Amino acid sequence: MNNLPLSHCRNIIWDWNGTLLNDLGVCVDSINLLLGRRNIPVLDVERYLDIFTFPVKDYYTRAGFDFSGESFETVAVEFMDHYLEHVRKSGLHAGAKSALNWFRVSGRNQIILSAMEHNELVKLVNEHGIGEFFSHIFGIDDHLAHGKLALASSAIQKTGFKSEETCLIGDTLHDAEVASALGINCLLIADGHQSEFRLKTSGYPVIRSLEEIKKVFG
Repeated sequence: MNNLPLSHCRNIIWDWNGTLLNDLGVCVDSINLLLGRRNIPVLDVERYLDIFTFPVKDYYTRAGFDFSGESFETVAVEFMDHYLEHVRKSGLHAGAKSALNWFRVSGRNQIILSAMEHNELVKLVNEHGIGEFFSHIFGIDDHLAHGKLALASSAIQKTGFKSEETCLIGDTLHDAEVASALGINCLLIADGHQSEFRLKTSGYPVIRSLEEIKKVFG
């Protein structure tokens, strides 16, 4: 019997941004464009990894936006306009396709759960040629990225995944919060939108890249 920490998980819930899609650079560039337009100091990558959070409104506030003078929705839409214009420059993380294929060959079920707008999410997944790996793709209804707990709960119901056999793979503490709330397993990858130091505070296992997946699932 394999006794690796998550080898018993038959159902994999993938986060998209920062976990499979390596869009960190586009996100930093996009937020810095907005900050520069408002004469607010821009972020370096280290600062970004230290303050990014969900809901993203809190992250924007940490970055220096003042929502007493303009609405969060205005800023969020401005960000997404720039992000969507440039996100196709982003590739998948190293090891992403290999991990997806390895899970499929091992007989595991895979879905995507993302705080990205659903239609754009589906487009991007298919443009990267990996749609075939997923039985379902779940995205949100708008561009405001409030979070994905309700979406995750709905996804579990629709798929019929048993919580004890399900693992969420993500790159933020919000992924850990979702997993904890749903009573499912979680693996965090310190190669996305939050630092390894922050992720380790979750208490869940943390790896540094998708290329380490096989070590954890066996």
